[in-house]
Amino acid sequence: MDPHTQPWLWIGIALVLGLCAGGGLIYLRERSRRKSGDAQSAVLLAQSQETLAQARKESENLYKEADLRAKDEIFQKRNEFTREMETARSELREHERRLEKREDAIEQQQRELSKKERAAEHQHKKNIERRDNLEKKQKEIDTLQQQQVQKLHEVSGLSRADAEAALLQRLERELASEYAERIHKNEESIRTVSEQKAREVVATAIQRFAASHTADTTVSTVDIPSDDMKGRIIGREGRNIRTFEKCTGVDVIVDDTPGVVIVSAFDNVRREVARLALSKLIQDGRIHPTRIEEVVKETQEEIDKLILEVGRKAAMDAEIGPLHDKLSQLLGRLKYRTSYSQNVLQHSLEVAHLSGMMAQELRLDGRIARRCGLLHDIGKAADHEMEGGHPKIGAELAKRYGETNPDVLHAIIGHHDDVTIDHIYTVLVAAADAISASRPGARRETLEKYVKRLEELEAVACGFPGIEHAYAIQAGREVRVIADSGRLNDAEALQLCRSIARAIEEQLDFPGEIKVTVVREMRAVEIAK
Repeated sequence: MDPHTQPWLWIGIALVLGLCAGGGLIYLRERSRRKSGDAQSAVLLAQSQETLAQARKESENLYKEADLRAKDEIFQKRNEFTREMETARSELREHERRLEKREDAIEQQQRELSKKERAAEHQHKKNIERRDNLEKKQKEIDTLQQQQVQKLHEVSGLSRADAEAALLQRLERELASEYAERIHKNEESIRTVSEQKAREVVATAIQRFAASHTADTTVSTVDIPSDDMKGRIIGREGRNIRTFEKCTGVDVIVDDTPGVVIVSAFDNVRREVARLALSKLIQDGRIHPTRIEEVVKETQEEIDKLILEVGRKAAMDAEIGPLHDKLSQLLGRLKYRTSYSQNVLQHSLEVAHLSGMMAQELRLDGRIARRCGLLHDIGKAADHEMEGGHPKIGAELAKRYGETNPDVLHAIIGHHDDVTIDHIYTVLVAAADAISASRPGARRETLEKYVKRLEELEAVACGFPGIEHAYAIQAGREVRVIADSGRLNDAEALQLCRSIARAIEEQLDFPGEIKVTVVREMRAVEIAK
């Protein structure tokens, strides 16, 4: 409540009380007059008048007290308002002084900016004049240079292109040695650092993952208890063997080899179905066309389930998460596929684990790397059913059956350098693929292919000028080149070594690395007699 209104409130209250008291007395007087008569009414009238007079007196006293209290409060408020006004005036004066100082500082800055602008304009004019002078001098220099070049052409009798070619040839001859030394030095520095880091990563991955050195192969022979069983397998007029071959899609060879029947087929899964079905028929003893169809159908269903379970188990072992059932089935089919006598499913698991370990060493996602490694050869499960190489087939199948990760798809299609490699996981899968394929005992190579590969290495090295002999050693892991010391110097030998290595990379396919060593030696022999 506002303090100024409190005195008037007290005055109003006093007046209300007085009026109430007067009204009450009047009421009592009327009542007493009705009951007691005139005598009593006179007494009550006197009392009421006395009470009314007393109430008026009290109300006047209250009015005076309220008036005095209101005057005191008004005086105090006036003093407080005066003090507040003085404080506000002092603050306003202080604020004005600050504004004046700030205005003075702004004016000073404006004067300095004006000086700087005038100085900048002056400098700009100087720069324009200097640029004009430089352009004039440059034009004069160009004119003089053209005149000198024209005179040189007239004196030497060479055109500009001939002069440039002669100059470049001279520079190449003079700088060949320095150029080769710098290349060699930079290559050695980069090779030392990169080889050390690569060896650490690869060695760590190989130490953490150890697989068996021998590779499994698909068995295509069935043992029989006696040679009499061969006749039952063939059946009357060959109907049993014809039915069996028609149901399984394989060729059954029954020859004079004792105790063995050979099952031959291009499709390894069909060959495994035929082998198991024939083993069941031999154990059962009932061999006739109807029974053959039942056993082959039953065995086919068992193999399909087994293939799916093998694929799921491989995905679980590689810790790559769930796969589409079709991809799991394709993975399971790799169990019956070999490459250079190496089981492709085991090879894929090795590549998955090695890729994951190397990715973790490089602080990459090991799960994605293992997924890339496990699926990199998935196309080999259907390369006899679709056209194209297994990288392209594998990428198409993976994309068709729900694989959306671009790193995985690129690793499948690019792990044999069929496309430009721009994903780090593809490099890891290619390295792991080379490790798994080139470790001792992983693969077997026929003598003809081995000799042909060595001859191709030596032929590529001998195709360069200045080469006397080339020898492929270390099972094709190194090429020793004997250079003609009379035709090549040391700098040219360095360039020749680099050129041979690049030619091998471009012309040949090989796992791992091939070391190229160029030997140039000058010997002076004299016999004293």
